[in-house]
Amino acid sequence: MTTTDVKTAIDGFLREVTAAMGVPLEVEIAEVPEGYRANLTGEGADILLWQRGEALRALQHIVSSAFRDQLGDERRVVVDCQDFRREKDLELKQMAKFLVDKARRTGTPQEIGPLNAYDRRIVHLSVAEEPGASSESIGDAFVKTVIITAQPKP
Repeated sequence: MTTTDVKTAIDGFLREVTAAMGVPLEVEIAEVPEGYRANLTGEGADILLWQRGEALRALQHIVSSAFRDQLGDERRVVVDCQDFRREKDLELKQMAKFLVDKARRTGTPQEIGPLNAYDRRIVHLSVAEEPGASSESIGDAFVKTVIITAQPKP
């Protein structure tokens, strides 16, 4: 499947699913380094954001499952609604950097979580950008805590 075919398939799938939910939404898909980012907008879109985005997370799971074979292990689709996830991702990145700085200042490992797999990935990628810092997920099942450690500043 070509990039255009995948984008068209994701667009169509999201339009059908949201219409079946009774909230036909506009879909904007952008190609990003890790795959695709789909942002849903329109009247009634905020229903996906109720209960801290629970319906959006469920839709994310459905889309990820539906397109797993076409995208393989290296690429993914992130489903967003009115840039809710983009803002949440930014908050997680800022918190991860804050905890790296705190770990450097205090010499004590810092915890964030429990987090789902998507949120843990954001934290791990943010920590990886910081020299001398590392992160590790601990816990059971799908919701784990991330431990952040960093070399103290000289």
